[in-house]
Amino acid sequence: MPVPPGEPGWHTLGRWTRDRARLAPDKVAVDHRGATTTYAELDARATGLAERLLRAGYAPGDRIATLTHNSTDHVVLFFACAKAGLVLVPMSWRLATEELAYQLRHARPALVAVQAGLAADARAALAQLDVPPPVELLGPDGVEQHVPGPSRPDGVPASAPRSVADDDPLLLIYTSGTARAPRGVLLSHENCFWTNLSLSLATGMTNQDVVLSVLPQFHVGGWNIQPLLAWWTGATVILEPDFDAGSVLHLLDRRRVTTMMGVPTTYQRLAEHPGFAAADLAGLTHAVVGGAPMPEPLLHTWNERGVRIIQGYGLTEASPNVLALPSAEAVDHVGSVGKPYPHVEVALTDPSSGALLHGAARGELVVRGPAVFAGYFRDPEATATALQGGWLHTGDLAERDADGFYRIVDRLTDMYISGGENISPAEVEAALAKHPDVVDVAVVGVPDQRWGEVGHAFVVRAPDATVSADELVEHCRAHLATFKAPRSVSFVEHLPRTALHKVRRSALRTGRTEASS
Repeated sequence: MPVPPGEPGWHTLGRWTRDRARLAPDKVAVDHRGATTTYAELDARATGLAERLLRAGYAPGDRIATLTHNSTDHVVLFFACAKAGLVLVPMSWRLATEELAYQLRHARPALVAVQAGLAADARAALAQLDVPPPVELLGPDGVEQHVPGPSRPDGVPASAPRSVADDDPLLLIYTSGTARAPRGVLLSHENCFWTNLSLSLATGMTNQDVVLSVLPQFHVGGWNIQPLLAWWTGATVILEPDFDAGSVLHLLDRRRVTTMMGVPTTYQRLAEHPGFAAADLAGLTHAVVGGAPMPEPLLHTWNERGVRIIQGYGLTEASPNVLALPSAEAVDHVGSVGKPYPHVEVALTDPSSGALLHGAARGELVVRGPAVFAGYFRDPEATATALQGGWLHTGDLAERDADGFYRIVDRLTDMYISGGENISPAEVEAALAKHPDVVDVAVVGVPDQRWGEVGHAFVVRAPDATVSADELVEHCRAHLATFKAPRSVSFVEHLPRTALHKVRRSALRTGRTEASS
């Protein structure tokens, strides 16, 4: 592919497959359900697609949205975007139609690339847009063969051809916060470069590793926690389209997987599977867990099978790696998420004054370093709130002990984590409030043995209304992804509020009545 004018970006990810294709062209880069792709094949496909996109008129900064399960075709498009200076916007196939439509409307993609089995979902979401962008299928028979011209409904002219720069955006990932609508986190090439370098220095990976990737590629962890590092170092990635405990145990046993990453629910479901006790896990040298704290009994279960668990903490805005706790430290620091990764600086601030706290302390966890994002897409106010005084404010309350180990205590925001998914109560409340029989509603996260936390809704019904808990849950599922719907509902006469009319969620959690569903 001809190099456009301008200085090359030395931290850009498009060069990773090119470098590996030179060093080990026949090494398997991706194994997707038994269909293998070598580094030479991956680079050739990505380079060819990048050339077609540029010839079709796509320019640096243009966004390509995707709706797909984990696939080799998606990996090809990622590296094509990296080579061409485009931005990949992976969208969750778990979302409801109106949620997808919102993100498409907000992202303003120049193209939408979809997996054939999800084409109907994409069409339904695009039908809600005033000016829908073009759609093409992923893969060699789709966008890799035919690239439609880009859509620019906002009238912004295309950028001039140039080399890809280190600070060019590469990923636009939508994440739930405390706002009603998800926010788009822009991650640059250098963000991804530095977070993978940090991960490499903390956990180690070589070209002899076999990485099992089960996290969905619409999550930042589906790229920046192991898969991208594997393709940088020349390892092989076994890519699973969905998580199935039986299939994963079979792969761990038969394919001699050396490392994997999951949320606590991933490891819980594997441990509960009938085949867990007999599975040969000897090849699994270490496993990474994130998204939520690992329960101590579950940690012991995996340690007894000889698997080293590396716990950690991160957030999309930090690309996401922030803190890590090696397995050797886990026994002496139960509940801790460890110390900062290399090239990551963390601190605690007083939530009231914003002053930095020193020594053993409790306060809001703040982060800075080259992996911290530049801002939210099309949301300068939210960006200014998150990035203050040179620090990323996480909204998480943490404790630091005298030895420098951190523990996440609570969230200053109301968000809760269910099965590794960040869920905004405000978003769920907005969906429930659409029901005509709902006068008032508040949602909180409550403990759950399997999922860590699940949503519980407190609902004030309209006078004489008879809507049931099951009906409200189904109503919510019609407007949101199934995993966001509350698992239970309590009907109350009123919600406890402060003098400023804010819902006192702590009172709801401590005084929760028996659920009606």
